Amino acid sequence: MVLKRFLTTAAIAAASYMPMATASWAQLSDWSYAATIYLFTPETDVSQQTARGKVEGTLSFSDALENLDLAFMGTFSATNGRWSILADYNYTDLTFSNDTPGGVSSGVETALTTQFFSGYLGYRVYSSDTTLVDVAGGFRWFKTETGFTVLPGTAPGRSVNVNSNWTDPVIGIRARTAFNDRWSGTGFFDYGGFTNDSETWQVLLTADYAINERWLLRLGYRYISFDHEINGNDFKFSQSGPVIGATYRF
Repeated sequence: MVLKRFLTTAAIAAASYMPMATASWAQLSDWSYAATIYLFTPETDVSQQTARGKVEGTLSFSDALENLDLAFMGTFSATNGRWSILADYNYTDLTFSNDTPGGVSSGVETALTTQFFSGYLGYRVYSSDTTLVDVAGGFRWFKTETGFTVLPGTAPGRSVNVNSNWTDPVIGIRARTAFNDRWSGTGFFDYGGFTNDSETWQVLLTADYAINERWLLRLGYRYISFDHEINGNDFKFSQSGPVIGATYRF
């Protein structure tokens, strides 16, 4: 399977690189770093408003892996005292189909390639023996190449294509709490856009298990949403579902 081969290759490459990176960064003792590779297999909803009505497609969580052609998801963070830098990149390539009610069409086929990249500058506003809280500000860039094929029914078939990209400012908050020496939890929320024609937000909750001082396993839930006006028509994209990942700290 393409996805499994891709993720396996990425994981091997990351695991090979990280020990070498540790030695390279050791001289910068004021900084600490963390790199994460994660798998996000969500339910996906995408829609585009047109002059002839809204066209939409939905990929259920149970079908996500089967319909996923290619994916890469990863984050990188750097921390120095109260300051931190966080980057998050997500790439997915999906194809799926849906039935449509009534007989106007016989179904909708959806093919979409999406990328989004979020960058933040964070500042720690609270710190205790067990809990850390950071506020952050930054941006989120989103790019989509989405194609809807409306299959003919009582009405003729048609195609709707959406190719666009944009960048929104975002603000966010992250909280981390240690439950014991091994287990901790992380919560992250951000919101951006701040205009009538562009809005984005996400929430991420994870339970984190420390294998050792370097490696951390994460299991949680993520929801992310985009609502943007393209050429006067509303485009919406959202994903929600479980997240599993591995973090290397150096």
